[in-house]
Amino acid sequence: MTETLWRALGASATVAAYAALCLGIYARQRGLHATAAREAAALSASDDAQASPTLVLFASQTGQAETIAWQTARRLRAAGTAVRVMALNALDSATLASARRALFVASTYGEGDAPDGASVFAERVMGTPLALPSLRYAVLALGDRQYAHFCGFGRALDAWLHTSGAVRDFAPLEVDNSDPAALADWHSRWGDAPEDTDDAPASFAPWRLTRRELLNAGSTGGPVFHIGLTPPAGTLPHWASGDLVQVAVASDPARPRDYSIASMPADGELQLLVRQEQHPDGSMGAASGLLTSTLSVGDTVALRLRPHRGFQLEGNENRPLILIGNGTGLAGLRAHLRARAAAGRKDNWLVFGERQSAHDFLCREEIEGWQADGTLARLDMVFSRDQAERFYVQHRLLQVADTLQAWLRDGAAVYVCGSLQGMASGVDAALRQIAGDDLWAELSASGRYRRDVY
Repeated sequence: MTETLWRALGASATVAAYAALCLGIYARQRGLHATAAREAAALSASDDAQASPTLVLFASQTGQAETIAWQTARRLRAAGTAVRVMALNALDSATLASARRALFVASTYGEGDAPDGASVFAERVMGTPLALPSLRYAVLALGDRQYAHFCGFGRALDAWLHTSGAVRDFAPLEVDNSDPAALADWHSRWGDAPEDTDDAPASFAPWRLTRRELLNAGSTGGPVFHIGLTPPAGTLPHWASGDLVQVAVASDPARPRDYSIASMPADGELQLLVRQEQHPDGSMGAASGLLTSTLSVGDTVALRLRPHRGFQLEGNENRPLILIGNGTGLAGLRAHLRARAAAGRKDNWLVFGERQSAHDFLCREEIEGWQADGTLARLDMVFSRDQAERFYVQHRLLQVADTLQAWLRDGAAVYVCGSLQGMASGVDAALRQIAGDDLWAELSASGRYRRDVY
């Protein structure tokens, strides 16, 4: 057999493997959507045709509020109550005004902000007066006491509902960092848990550190490491691009640290991009220090996977993608690009920012390879300190506003990953200005605008 024929067979096998992967992802997503539709129909069923279903509404960023909302709905349905589960962004004034009872599971983003899953509702519904005298409601507010405005959005939502004339079933329950006792209190109010639910978080398990590579030698910023991990059992579990991993910290067991996964299972290991956090006293961050310094290659660390539906490609697989980020936010974008490359999708645009090209062009060879083979239809690298005046990702977006508008008109979805302060807030403002209020609201409500920022 000639070398040319061998190469042709190899190329065909690669294409077939990509096709099988795409088909598997498509079938899995179709199955998930069908299951969700069947469950929603079952939850809303009622023996009383005149009964108004209880609304179970969630304001979610990483998916925790959504998971709790579905758990709540199953308990209510097991007790004989018809239920309708909705994201807050899907709720309009008329639906809320006609409801008799609503349960809100509301996370808070950053310093008191509405999460992306409720941003449109906060602006368009909570921003106007509404009379709700016939509504009874309860609020479960999710937050973290490390932030100054603990449960800020949940508290604002409760105050707005109360001002609108709605009647509380009981005072808002506030949950600090997934506190089990507070969550148990909430769940106990709606009935016994039905059997055969699988919403419990995965258990932590030991994963072995297999690689640690410094990516930004000479940088004026903190060291960034490419971390590789594998389960000792050798079989990688499934995760989707956009998902997170949680690292258990012995000194703070109640607060596992989230990291964006930078790889796909097909890569053979779970990869992270971790910046080593340095405290003013010279000590390192608990989790970043563990991963980038304390552990030796071959040592183990306790991890668990955390699905992040709010940043998965779910529903956007067949759209052009605009991927925007900075620093170690490249991790979540890299996973998406690896998934897109495997699927043969080349309508991808990466806009990425760091300090200096000479030291901070993370994963440079891989990114330039994607540009060369067409996986990246467009690449905009923005290095803030390579010129006298600081220049950031949001400034580049404003520079190329016409091109960005064209991509959005063609149905592109936007994924943002990186720092909340500075980059993400600046990008959000730039996107609103470029897209206009109506298109921005449509992007948010339809899931075409997704963020994994911290």
